[in-house]
Amino acid sequence: MLNILFIGDINGKIGREAVKKILPKLKREEKIDLVIANAENAAHGSGVTEESLKELQSAGIDYFTNGDHAFDRIKQAEICYEKFPIIRPANFPPDVPGQGYTLINTKQGDILLINLIGRVFMQPDLDCPFRKFQEILANFENQKLFAIIIDIHAEATSEKISFGHFADGRATAVLGTHTHIMTADEKITGKGMAYITDVGMVGAADECIGVSKEGIIKTYLTQIKYPHVIPESGKAIFGSVLLKIDEKTGKANSIKSIVKFINIK
Repeated sequence: MLNILFIGDINGKIGREAVKKILPKLKREEKIDLVIANAENAAHGSGVTEESLKELQSAGIDYFTNGDHAFDRIKQAEICYEKFPIIRPANFPPDVPGQGYTLINTKQGDILLINLIGRVFMQPDLDCPFRKFQEILANFENQKLFAIIIDIHAEATSEKISFGHFADGRATAVLGTHTHIMTADEKITGKGMAYITDVGMVGAADECIGVSKEGIIKTYLTQIKYPHVIPESGKAIFGSVLLKIDEKTGKANSIKSIVKFINIK
């Protein structure tokens, strides 16, 4: 059995601190072989930096995915896509920095990790993730893959659920990110694919999806957009799912949500 931990959107310093405190012990307890995390909010809620990725790598994360904030820090993004095991949504235009998928070598065989972004209620409006998935698969039709794991970064639950049905029987796992709220619909399909609409986040637990609640409430009351402030201390939530992949078939045997809370000082 191959044990893979997928961590939801890591949001700011408080999220990085929570990962550093929780992940090493969790890896030992669950005998985790591979850790993947969505890092699009890692640098104070907006994109990635060399420092933020180094910090998360040192905590035990092996590969990173991204989302709509993939190019918020464009100069840093260009460096990070060259130096770190991080991918960005594959349905960005083809001439942007970085890659939309990567091969992860394991003792069981190659795992194809794909990052896609949804289009419903999302900015920017990019290429179709459904068609992009098919294009990527076509590149590997003559290559034996052990498993295929997809991070579908999208707002609408209907789009993520529809994509899960579309990929069922071809992917090993379809894992939704972006909304920062874990859904309670994790399952193994009849075709052996793990699915969850959203893995949740790692960040400030008692705020509005990781952002200080005071400013968000004022924005709703006044319709004036107040700055988003991410607390650096306080109660943090760690949202993730543990996948168990059959060594012989490459299909998912189980998907289990792992949610932990910790106080960050």
